[in-house]
Amino acid sequence: MTLDKDSKIYIAGHRGLVGSAIWNNLLSRGYNNLIGRTHKELDLTNQIAVKEFFDKERPDAVVLAAAFVGGIMANSLYRADFIMQNMMMQCNVIGQAYAHGVKKLLFLGSTCIYPKMAPQPMKEDSLLTSPLEYTNEEYAIAKIAGLKMCESYNLQYGTNYIAVMPTNLYGPNDNFHLENSHVMPAMMRKIYLAKLIHGDNWDAIRTDMNKRPINPDDKLQNLIGKGNVDGKNTKERILKALEFYGISDNKVVLWGTGSPLREFLWSEDMADASVHVLLNVDFSQIIGIEKYSSVFYGAKSDGSVDRNNSEGRGGAIPSLGEIRNCPINVGTGKELTIRELSQLVAKAVGFEGTIEFDASKPDGTPRKLIDVSKLHSLGWTHKVEIEDGVTRLFNWYRESLSTE
Repeated sequence: MTLDKDSKIYIAGHRGLVGSAIWNNLLSRGYNNLIGRTHKELDLTNQIAVKEFFDKERPDAVVLAAAFVGGIMANSLYRADFIMQNMMMQCNVIGQAYAHGVKKLLFLGSTCIYPKMAPQPMKEDSLLTSPLEYTNEEYAIAKIAGLKMCESYNLQYGTNYIAVMPTNLYGPNDNFHLENSHVMPAMMRKIYLAKLIHGDNWDAIRTDMNKRPINPDDKLQNLIGKGNVDGKNTKERILKALEFYGISDNKVVLWGTGSPLREFLWSEDMADASVHVLLNVDFSQIIGIEKYSSVFYGAKSDGSVDRNNSEGRGGAIPSLGEIRNCPINVGTGKELTIRELSQLVAKAVGFEGTIEFDASKPDGTPRKLIDVSKLHSLGWTHKVEIEDGVTRLFNWYRESLSTE
């Protein structure tokens, strides 16, 4: 199915790392009829608000890039939030997309939802074959539910909803929160601040803290008292807060052993791959079956959803066999250890201090490398290598400190 240049495309999460990159990629391809809403403007966990938005805008296509995300620490602590917030957003957006006749939907999953001990490199069909990583379980379950929702709507109602599974992402507009961000931005900010402390560069430290204040959790509040930590605080309070996150004079302490292997993808590469799939790939191509729902054979799909009513509810076709695990991996197919990543970040930052790893803290999954052969077969490969990407990210981060 082709989306012409006048198609109205709604990008949920258009200000974030993923959504902003997809937005810019679509603009670069001449798609200018784009819709975005901030969280203040549209709370995607609010079912009524989402329905009203779709009633008004009636987009032709949807990119579901909004998500409630965080690192190992946040996933370990706020387990209920990760499953509930993501499930509500996904159910509301996918449900209203179907109700309003959206032609194409692209769901952004994540390769972090594969089983902890999945065979490497991980193929798409390894999903749901063994236990998940415990520290990430709730987020993973929510994301799996989202991509299964897309798959199930396709099979029952004949929709064209596709899920892509980006590997670990980094790039412009990432979240550099010291607790709730992805691996690389949190690491980069910690190393940068440790360098600034060593150089006694308090103007730069205060600028950084004003741009991204720390909102102390209960443990940190017990050490420094209540109230955000920003550039207006005393040096002593700022240093105590940073030390809580493993940041001190020319020294950074990171969680785990540093031995886990990870794959990283520049966000603009991810966006290019995602838009390539949105514009050029249909669900029928992924599964190799042109008519995958009874809707294609005349079954109606305008009935009410009622367990006592089967009329007008479309229907999957059991005789086609098991159709499952249909997302597309998006990545580089290359990996490095967290320790090696820290060395690349230190080089980009110009940090000559000490980086230690606290082995008493969890590592997460030992290895996460994806098989990208399906993506390559669909006509796309990555462009930005990790060494170049880390430098690009640090340059973006420094520039972000000088903007409002």
